[in-house]
Parts: sequence; C-alpha cells; structure tokens
Amino acid sequence: MSTALVLAAGASQFTTNVVTTAGAAVGLALLGTEHWRWYKGGTGAGPGGGGGRDPKALIPFWFGLTFGILMVACPSGALGDLAGILRWGGNGVGGTVMGFVTGQDPATIATASAPTLDGYGAPVVTALVIVLWLLRKEIKKVIKGKWWKGVTTGALLCFSTGVAATVAQLVVGNTNSLGRYLFDTITHGTLA
Repeated sequence: MSTALVLAAGASQFTTNVVTTAGAAVGLALLGTEHWRWYKGGTGAGPGGGGGRDPKALIPFWFGLTFGILMVACPSGALGDLAGILRWGGNGVGGTVMGFVTGQDPATIATASAPTLDGYGAPVVTALVIVLWLLRKEIKKVIKGKWWKGVTTGALLCFSTGVAATVAQLVVGNTNSLGRYLFDTITHGTLA
C-alpha cells in the first residue's frame, strides 16, 4: 500500500462530517476575531487604532474561507479528509471550551455537507492546489496564517442549512461553472 493510501486510511479515524454548535462557535470566533483585528488597525492606522481598514488585508482570510468551503466539497479526496480533520479539531476544542465555560454539551447542527464539485470544478481546485504548492515558499508567513484561519473557518461554517448552505452553493456552483466555461473555451474556442 502506498504512503498516500496509508495516510488517507489513518486520517479517516479523525475526520468528521458533523459540525457541532461548539465547532460553529470556533468558526464564528475566528471569523469575528479576524474582522475585529482588521477593523481596529493595520497599516496606516490612526492614533485611535482605527483607520487602517484596507479591504485588501482581508483577501488572504476570505480566500482561505473560500478554499475551506471547496475542501468540504471534496468529500472523497484528501482535501475532504483535511476538512474533516479541521472539523474534528474544531468540534473537540470548541466542545472542551464550551463545557468548561457553560457546562453544556454541544449539539449537532448539521452533517456539514456541501454541494460536491463536478468534473469541471475539480480541475479548477486541482490547479489551485498545484499553484499554492508551487508558491508556498514565496508566500509570507503572516499571509499563510490568515489563510489557514480562513480555511478552518470555511470548513467549520460550511454546513447544509441556512445561510451556510447558500454560501456553499454559490462558491461550489460558481467553481463548477468556471471550470465548464474554461474547458468549453479551450475545447471549442467559444467565449459563450
């Protein structure tokens, strides 16, 4: 058995498709913290701490959030396993903190399913993973940290109900449409 298969088989014992209220709380805390830090400061901040609200500073986080949602849309691949590990960790850490702070056990929200990528969206995500891998040494550590917070937030807040389902459908649906558009353009030479 190859190393990749052994790693994938070993990861499944720690992965989960379930998001609990505690895991969602961790995702919301990451989302809120990143936006609060952006709101309160950054480059060019004024004397009161505000004023540095350059929207470009949120790009790594929101790119990571989008990538986290796309990971959930890959349930049978390595990205889906990684999303499951992030959910497992978020549910566990959130459950421990929730139990200590409130004395309550977390409830299951949803199965954290998202619409899956089709044969056209999967190549877009595959190309994105290859680009990220090839550029990993050139991306600054601060940007990587924001990106990973976004990935974790996306994996924890991507579940099959309410607003999360709508956002997931937009991200995954548009990725599938982009792939279809690109391959139709390459194959048929049309810009339809």
